[in-house]
Amino acid sequence: MWHEANIESIQALKKQIDEGKGDIIELKRTRNSLLNISTRVPPEILARIFVCSLVWEAVNSPPSRDFGKLRKDSYNFLLVCHHWFEVASRTPELWSFWGNTLKDWKKHHRHSGAAPVDLVLYGPECDHDDPLDGPLRDAVRSRVVQNTIRRVHLTSYNYRTLTSIISSLTPDDKGGQNDNIESIVWRNEGFTLVDVSDFFARSRLSKLRLLDLTANLQISSWDCLKIRTTLLTVLCLEINVSPPSPTPTTSQLFSILTSNPNLRELRLFNTAIPNDTDGSAFGVPLRYLKALSLTGDFRHLFRLLHRLILPQVLDEMRLIVCSPTVEDISQILTPYMRDYFRRDARFQDRLEVSSSSSYGLIAVSAAVVCPQATAPAPRVSLTVALSYPLPPDLLERFFTNLIAPIPLEPVVSFIAAIDIKLPEELLLAMLNTETLSICGVELSKGFLQPSPDGPHAKTKLLPSLRSLSLGNISLSDGSWGHLTTYLAQQTSDKRIVSLRVFGYVPNIHPEVVNEIKDLVGEFIYPEIPGAGV
Repeated sequence: MWHEANIESIQALKKQIDEGKGDIIELKRTRNSLLNISTRVPPEILARIFVCSLVWEAVNSPPSRDFGKLRKDSYNFLLVCHHWFEVASRTPELWSFWGNTLKDWKKHHRHSGAAPVDLVLYGPECDHDDPLDGPLRDAVRSRVVQNTIRRVHLTSYNYRTLTSIISSLTPDDKGGQNDNIESIVWRNEGFTLVDVSDFFARSRLSKLRLLDLTANLQISSWDCLKIRTTLLTVLCLEINVSPPSPTPTTSQLFSILTSNPNLRELRLFNTAIPNDTDGSAFGVPLRYLKALSLTGDFRHLFRLLHRLILPQVLDEMRLIVCSPTVEDISQILTPYMRDYFRRDARFQDRLEVSSSSSYGLIAVSAAVVCPQATAPAPRVSLTVALSYPLPPDLLERFFTNLIAPIPLEPVVSFIAAIDIKLPEELLLAMLNTETLSICGVELSKGFLQPSPDGPHAKTKLLPSLRSLSLGNISLSDGSWGHLTTYLAQQTSDKRIVSLRVFGYVPNIHPEVVNEIKDLVGEFIYPEIPGAGV
């Protein structure tokens, strides 16, 4: 009997609590309506504050490949009071970025009104998304009809998701031409081809400035890109796609480039394009180009490169070539690179050169260390993909042939992360080098010193050296004496040199440490034998 009475009391109290919740909500609304922020700040200013508080990269920014994600609790201001909610709901700019996943899209698309919208799909969450559902598909279709889409950036492993979105974006006979799209970045990371032919055939794209199409996209006709694009400033294409999508011919690619004379950035991947020209030496002028990146088969890549009429200087040039021979390097790459460095005056004073080798790749890059304040720092990068590991002697030939075109006189910083010996001729050409970092070092007799029987027997190979870094050191006879001999010779004129050893380092006896410290201005080394710093 007592137990039943207890249950009735609990239920009665719960009812009172539920009734009190409504009273509390009304009291809060009354309080919020009296706050100064609700009565004194004009709605248009309050709306602008909301927009600024989100701090998206997608809002009022130039075309870009990258978008920031919606921060957690980004829209908490909607919960402050009814007035704030009403102001936010009537501010289309707040909803121009629906988020990075279909889950975000479903949540935010209802409020976007007629404001230009950025459709972004990116991140691991989107890989599990299903195709667009009915209401969301209708919302995208409505945007196409209203012609209010500004950017479309889609990256996913999900074939069904990408196909359904692109299909919804494709104009039909009922209207919509996608005239206002400024930026398209589509990346299909899955293995199934996504056909985008209809989209480009039906869209006008009269304002498109950035086009990035990479990874398993099928285009039945490349000629439509020439017709649809005339204002591109950024073009990125992976043009060696899998069948049945046809690879563009040389003339088709050149037609696309010619129809977009204002290109600032050009990136082409897997440039194994069929040559359908008559062999004439016509070229494509790209007078406004600032950044160039080409990746592909060596012969095809340079056949394309020689047809491009580039400006006198570039801010960035990146070439990734596959399976060249030593003769390819000597006969084709070296003369071209030598010509490039000679024509760019920014490389005449101070130059940084770095190189690395791993997983069958040799990478060589060059950049101005201290460019003039009025000019950007140009960067040149070469990555050579080898089809098989090379023996040490052939690897040395590759390395020296890649470095050969660089004007070594202005080099002040040289980083070689390749386990080879630097030739004496190379070091002699680096008279101004202040920083040297080399990896895979064997300390042996004559380390970094000229041949005692040669014409430079009494010459310092690196007279301007101020900083030396040695990585993954081995000792030819178990002695550090070859290093101390070099340091004594290098600092004989009282010039201060710093020394850093890193990676795997054999045990250094305390007496050797003290001897080195007496010879250099600063000595940085691992405290534990065999451990990197």
